[in-house]
This record gives sequence, C-alpha cells and structure tokens, in this order.
Amino acid sequence: MNQDKYFCTMKYRMLTDDELPLFEEDLKQFLIIHGVHGDEWAKMNEETPEEARNLVGLFSDTVLQKVYEKIKFIEHRTAASCMVFRMQPEAVEMISINAKNDSVDLSTPEGIHAALVHHASELTFFKNTKAYSKEREMEIHEMLDQGCVNSSEAFWMQLEKALF
Repeated sequence: MNQDKYFCTMKYRMLTDDELPLFEEDLKQFLIIHGVHGDEWAKMNEETPEEARNLVGLFSDTVLQKVYEKIKFIEHRTAASCMVFRMQPEAVEMISINAKNDSVDLSTPEGIHAALVHHASELTFFKNTKAYSKEREMEIHEMLDQGCVNSSEAFWMQLEKALF
C-alpha cells in the first residue's frame, strides 16, 4: 500500500479512544467506502500504523464536521460570567451575563437563576452579534476547545426573554 494514500492534515482533532467506539459502525462503513475491509484494516494497523492513524484522522474530521454543522447553541460559564452563543449560518450571537463582584456565582443554572432573581443589580448584561472570522465549524471547534459546551435553544430563549 502507498504510505501516503490516506495522508491528511487534521482539520479538527482525532476522536478519543472513548469516542471512537460510539462510531464503530460508521467507521466500518467509512473504511469500506475507502476500500479497506476487515482483514485489510487489521493488516494496515499492524504493518502501516501511521496509514491507519491517518485514515482514523480523516474519519474523525468527517464525524466532527457533521457534529459541528448541527450545533446551534453553546455556552461558557465561570463563577464571574455566563456567555451563551447562538451559532447562526453567517454570524455568532452572544448573550453575556457578568458579575460585578464575587458575591454571585454564575457557574450553575441555580446560581444564574438566584443571581437574576436576587442580585440583578450586581450583574451586567450584554448582547452582541459578530460575523465569523473563519469557517463556522472551525470557530465552533475552537470555542469548544476553549471550554464551551453544548447548550440549548430553551436556555437562550429564557435569557433573551428575561434580559432584553
């Protein structure tokens, strides 16, 4: 086999050992589409592990691209701030709640609720829209790498209704 046949530069990241089993059937189909069947896959892993790794990298990017395309809302919380992002096709919208002091903890839903109900004067609110500076899915990937997690439309709508 040609060592460079499946060479790829990773766009996102390699799926982890915990994530790969979740996509076992998808990986089998992916390998078949790329002309690699069971025995060939075992042989590739043994004889040309770098080629097998490159193929898993290509698969990982394909999976993550599809996952990122489906993401609509993400958020990032700390004790001092809660930022919720709506990932639109051309731009990202953000609602940000920030604590003016340490007496408020915005890292949990309960803390956010308590702060909004009992300490609203100790919070600042901000809403903004920004065009993507690179491909939407790449920005999502980078934001997830920086600690953002999946969020929901319901949370976005609750904040929007309560704050604006």
